[in-house]
Amino acid sequence: MAGPIREQALPLLASANNHGDLAVKLSSLKQLKDVLLSAEPSQVAELLSYLIDLQSSPESLLRKCLIEVIEAVGMKAKEHLLVLMPVLFACLKDMNSMVAKQSIISGMKIFCGVLEELSSQFQRHGIVERWLEELWTWMVKFKDDVFGVIFEAVPIGTKLLVLKFLETYILLFTSSDSEKSGAQAKHGWTFNISWVVGHHPVLDPASLASDAKNNVGTLLDLLHSASSLPGLLTISIINSMSPAF
Repeated sequence: MAGPIREQALPLLASANNHGDLAVKLSSLKQLKDVLLSAEPSQVAELLSYLIDLQSSPESLLRKCLIEVIEAVGMKAKEHLLVLMPVLFACLKDMNSMVAKQSIISGMKIFCGVLEELSSQFQRHGIVERWLEELWTWMVKFKDDVFGVIFEAVPIGTKLLVLKFLETYILLFTSSDSEKSGAQAKHGWTFNISWVVGHHPVLDPASLASDAKNNVGTLLDLLHSASSLPGLLTISIINSMSPAF
């Protein structure tokens, strides 16, 4: 089946990269996503370098769509994320805020997915594979880069998404009472920090909880400068802090 998948994917990649009509490019990329999601991981792997090349497209809509494809492909076969994550890092710094915001949205979903995979793989097999350990290192760095955006001169819409990521992080790693569990279910998460207490080879609950609390401190520091912040951002900061209390 590798041949047919490649034969379907390469013309779509060429169209997404080279066609003169943006609508055709976007349509080709969306069709490509369907092809990749229908393929086996080994078949997808040989096409990833071509997919990554699309990050240099001058069309911001295509770069945004590329991130969505990366999210879908990476969430299906997380080992591909080792190759794909540099695209999200690059797009986080994209001059177009729409692209940067999509990087945060997709990155937050991927972060939660990788965290759940870390927990479930150890529960199922008693080990965590090396590639997944390496991927978690990428996730931690991406989280740090996203949180740093809050102090940069970016549009308020981008900062609001950073705060949403920060709120998610606090929810994931603070003690889970019924209210927090309900919030997690609302967002579609299944991870509970109690699953990894005392024995996980990669995830240290105490360290993660401490980092989450440190980020609450960052939010408090931002509130101290609330007079210089837009009202909507101040409200969002307060909402993001609420899971910790």
